[in-house]
Amino acid sequence: MEKNQEELFIERWRTYFSKEELPIVFFYADQVSARDVKDSKNEHRCLICNLNRVRAGYPFVYHSESPGCPGGKRYTGFSQDLRPDFEYFLSCGIPGEMGGERYKQSPELVRELLKRCPPIQAPGKFLVFKRWDQLSVNESPIAVLFFASADVLSGLFTLANYDIADRHGVIAPMGSGCSSIVYHPLEESQSDHPRCVLGLFDVSARPCVEKDKLTFAVPMNRFVDMVNNMDESFLITESWRAVKKRMDTIKLNRSKIPQ
Repeated sequence: MEKNQEELFIERWRTYFSKEELPIVFFYADQVSARDVKDSKNEHRCLICNLNRVRAGYPFVYHSESPGCPGGKRYTGFSQDLRPDFEYFLSCGIPGEMGGERYKQSPELVRELLKRCPPIQAPGKFLVFKRWDQLSVNESPIAVLFFASADVLSGLFTLANYDIADRHGVIAPMGSGCSSIVYHPLEESQSDHPRCVLGLFDVSARPCVEKDKLTFAVPMNRFVDMVNNMDESFLITESWRAVKKRMDTIKLNRSKIPQ
């Protein structure tokens, strides 16, 4: 990541989104620094839960041997497999053998869903997550991930649709939390017309984040355009300033709550 590009985004983010948290990014690599490995902690089975430390400024290094659920491995490209009888696990379960999450009505629907989300191969030995301001100059993000409230999402969503005629510059595909932050953004990054991905609707992953936050993933080849458009977009209008004022007020009120 070029330093001037990193600093340009931070400057504009602080101008239009004030004290809202910086996004995190992910990229694949065949080698990682000893420091990143040392500072990385895999404390949860769910990949999403491990990203809270990244939001606080620490790296997270993930690979084929990392502890975690089979879904996390599959949707990051480190495994082609899922747990046995996954189609029943995601739907109605098997009486006397396993409960079902009931996210799909039937095993048949799950099988059809999986056909539309084929396994991928990780393009590197390691998947690395870092906060935007912790990137090194030799690290090239694939996508930028925002953990955002409704007002922030409204700004990101509108900015993502600012310079295109298509009404669907943002998609919200059904899937696990890890598919919405890695699998689908990676897929979109390979498109000639990459779309942003609204996610973290996965009920199982929701306890890992604040109740008012969703994710907004932006492929890096789309993110550059969005940053360049900031200074001429709706973000300079009174309409957005009214929203920003509310965001700032909420932040101020929360800071006054005794810890």
